[in-house]
Parts: sequence; structure tokens; C-alpha cells
Amino acid sequence: MTDYNNILKVEPFALSKEEKRQFLMKQVNELTRFHYEHCISYTKVLDFLGYDRNKMYSLETLPFLPIRMFKEFEMLSVSKEEVFKRITSSGTTGQSVSEIFLDKETALNQQKTLIRIMGDFIPEMRMPMIILDTERVIRDRNFFSARKAGILGFSLFARDKIYALDDEMNLDIPALQTFLAKHSEKPILVFGYTFMIWQYFYQELFRRGMMLDFSNAILIHGGGWKKLQNLNISVEKFKRGLYEVCGVKKIHDYYGMVEQTGTIYMTCENGYMHTSVYSDIITRRAEDFSICEFEEKGIVQLISLIPRSYPGHNLLTEDEAIILGEDDCPCGRKGKYFKISGRIQNAEVRGCSDTYAGR
Repeated sequence: MTDYNNILKVEPFALSKEEKRQFLMKQVNELTRFHYEHCISYTKVLDFLGYDRNKMYSLETLPFLPIRMFKEFEMLSVSKEEVFKRITSSGTTGQSVSEIFLDKETALNQQKTLIRIMGDFIPEMRMPMIILDTERVIRDRNFFSARKAGILGFSLFARDKIYALDDEMNLDIPALQTFLAKHSEKPILVFGYTFMIWQYFYQELFRRGMMLDFSNAILIHGGGWKKLQNLNISVEKFKRGLYEVCGVKKIHDYYGMVEQTGTIYMTCENGYMHTSVYSDIITRRAEDFSICEFEEKGIVQLISLIPRSYPGHNLLTEDEAIILGEDDCPCGRKGKYFKISGRIQNAEVRGCSDTYAGR
């Protein structure tokens, strides 16, 4: 396969539609052949689907896996001795969870990719950082969850960091005030999961009638929209509420999942999520899995160049989205841009902060 470091030499939002298509086709076909030859479960699925490893497939015709397979089967393309880390997806009590197997190469590529993508959205690689969560998640060595993976991943950008919640999930306001005063002249990175930010940060400040100064902050958040939607909290209300209690103006939501950790789809200044050069999105109609047109809602298929220790590079999710266009977003970034519409009806709740709130 192509050395992943060479893939990362390409700027994350630099390739036009046809350039990216040719680039991805080569890489994804290589990945598919590799996993076909190294993962027994994947081989059986692709044989059933009539896959021909000598054929060059388009992105639309390459066989994909339903994401639920990672809850049903142990799928890895390296020996168990090479497994460096296991990550489990979020799941409420009684739900099955996905288990993802990482070797050191794949884990490192996840970090490198996240750094490349985030470099287009934050002014510095190392910033003072506030994590709107509890350090207890990191201290728990018994499991490596999607929530923990997200915190550790974004902590790569921290020069000095603080956890805003104590072990009992109480907001540590004095510690926040001290940290903000220390870094008052610098941009600050803030990270958290959407519902938890609303419940443990916004609602606590609102209840106290307090305001903190996050005017120099960039807030990155993801997951947890289902709980907020059930409370009739829209994106606009979420942003407005946070502005009222802390003055934060720069807010970027992101979309991603543990089955393709490191591949994130960041929201630009215009409110649209973007694919990078290292990833792509396809939407399909539920009745026959045919390809949706732009501005037509469909089931999300995600393509990522990262997964090498397990066959997670081409997955059909349980989410729905609308692809709005390609290469013509007003923000100037090339690639497809889209909006997530929600979960497929009857699909399980799986967001990190949704799951926490359900406990």
C-alpha cells in the first residue's frame, strides 16, 4: 500500500473534484484489496458480494460494510499480537458496542490526520485548552472509549490544559476563572461533547447567572445532538445560549465516529461540514442503496484512508445527511460539504454525550 505519510503530504482541502476522485479511487481500492487479503470476516463478506480483487472499482461501486458489523464480528487485518489498542463505541446499557482494533501504525495515522485537518481551523498547533469534561474519563484504565479517544485526540493541540468538571461532574468555576485570567491575551481552544457542554457548562452558568470570558476561545464540539433535539435545542439556540454565558463566537461542530477515528468532518464558518482529501461521503437511498443527488437526504456512507488494522475504510452508517455541493462552499475549502439530518429511524443512540446522559 501507499505510505500514509505520502498521503498526508496532500493539503486537506486542496484537491478539486476530479483530482480527489482519482486520488481516492487508487487509495481505497488498495485498502480494499489489503483488507480482503488479511481479514477473514471481510473476505467472506466480499466473496458473497462478488468482489473481484483484480478490478479497479469506482468509489460508488466498491463494496461497503454496514457499520453494525463491528458490533457483531471481530474484524481485524493484523495479528492479535500487533494490536496496540482497542476502542469501544458508545452504547447505553444493554446495547452492543463496536470494538475497533488498532495497531501502532493506524493509531499514529489517526493522530497525524487529525492534526492535518485541524490545522485548517485553528490558528496554532499548541494552545491553552479547556476540556469541558472530567479527567476521570482519562484516568480509567479499564477501557478505552470513544469519549476518551476524543479527549486524548484533541489534547494533542494543548500547550496547557484544564478539565472544567470535577469527578462528580460539577463545574469548577474558580479553576476556570484562574485559567482564563492566566491566558487572557491568547486564543484558547475549548473541547467537549455537545450535550455535556449544554448540561454541565451552559445550564450551570445560566442557573448561577454568571458569565465567563470565552471571547478569545475557539470551541470544538461533537456528538450528542439527539438529546438536544429532543429538548428542542437547535444549533442556533445552542450557539446563542453559549454566547450569552461565555461570549464565545467561534464554534465548530464536527462529525465523526469511533469506527473511523481520526477522520473528522469539521463545520466551516458557514455551518457546513466538510470532507477532507483523506475522506469522502456518499449518500444512498434507503429503498435500493442507489446514489442520492445533491440536496437529497440519504443514508450516509463514509470513506476514510486511515483504517489499516481493521476494514473500517468504507462504511454504511446509521445516519442520514444531505450533501449540498462540492468545491463551491463560500468558505473556499474544496471537497463535498453537507449537513447531518439525524439518525435513521429506530437506529440506536450512539453519540458519546447522548450515551452519558442516558446513564
